[in-house]
Amino acid sequence: MRRQNGNYIYNQNGKKYLDLTMGWCVGNFGWNNLEIKTRVQKFDGPDYVSPDYIYKPWTELAQRLARVAPGRLKKSFRSTGGTESVELALQAAMRFTERSKIISLEDAYHGDSLAALSIGSPDLGKWYRNHLSAYRIKPPLDEQSAERVEKRLSKRDIAAVIMEPIICNRGVMIPDQVFMTMLQASCRKHGTLLIIDEVATGFWRTGKLFGTEHFDIEPDILCLGKAITGGFAPMGAMLATGEVAEALSEEDSYYSTYGRHPRSVEAALATLDYIERNEDFLKTNIREMGNYLVDQISTLNFKSSPTIRMKGLAIGVGFKDEDYGEKIVDHAKNKGLLISEGENGFSLFPALTIDRKAIDEAVDILQECV
Repeated sequence: MRRQNGNYIYNQNGKKYLDLTMGWCVGNFGWNNLEIKTRVQKFDGPDYVSPDYIYKPWTELAQRLARVAPGRLKKSFRSTGGTESVELALQAAMRFTERSKIISLEDAYHGDSLAALSIGSPDLGKWYRNHLSAYRIKPPLDEQSAERVEKRLSKRDIAAVIMEPIICNRGVMIPDQVFMTMLQASCRKHGTLLIIDEVATGFWRTGKLFGTEHFDIEPDILCLGKAITGGFAPMGAMLATGEVAEALSEEDSYYSTYGRHPRSVEAALATLDYIERNEDFLKTNIREMGNYLVDQISTLNFKSSPTIRMKGLAIGVGFKDEDYGEKIVDHAKNKGLLISEGENGFSLFPALTIDRKAIDEAVDILQECV
């Protein structure tokens, strides 16, 4: 790739691609967002600050994340991205509960460290030994599924349940409200922590600042990454309640060399400023463009009727033919449209600033591919 701007990226030969993946929810506010970029370019701070020292913007960022986070999440831990955020969340849960077993969603994805691979899809970690002990929740995520989880939690040996609030890598799977309500109640009843992975769903992707807000639940731990810096720098964060954070307060309990890098912090603060200034626009545009995009997709002449799932501008399109979606993704790429393979179909994660013109262009290309 040579450059990127707004909804588009360009390869080394200058070919233009309309990007409806945004780096899998990294560029939520459009590539090369001018408001964020301008501030990052003006950064005149230190090249590096050791985590052993104090750097005022770290405190500012932690305080701002605590203000906007759901529930009682008040302590922020540094990381370099989503995988490290998940890794730290699992460590915190094990230290706090003094348990080692985890429950995750079947075919989930939470990162590429050994621990994250252990709790993800079994295929992701099949080459490695010494996995964490993980049990999988089978969809659909409804009342019956919640009852099965509660039964497993009753053994009181599970450190944490981890899941995305909207499961992006499974074609934008949306849990039932009753499942989420019962899950939180069961976790609290049996001393299990609830870890919500918002690495992909955070920062307005689903139509709310955090996907958790759709279900009115309060996680014990929240994992962040991707769009936290608008794509301008690598960074992540793990937020925890005060009680859970205390478990990581011992000496040598956690260290991240590049977590909270000064330039990344500046990009994160610039992104939070952008979100605050443009919150009304983002709310409206996500709702209107999400509905418009789904309406237009529904008019396409697919070879079979698709199942379409949407939360904000996270959209999954599924088919009975498992290969059909993959063929559409490949064909679209050849024609200059980037979409992602999804659960038996394809997924769309466009910029939250996308307009009708770009959507119409995307739908025209899709029509040629279906």
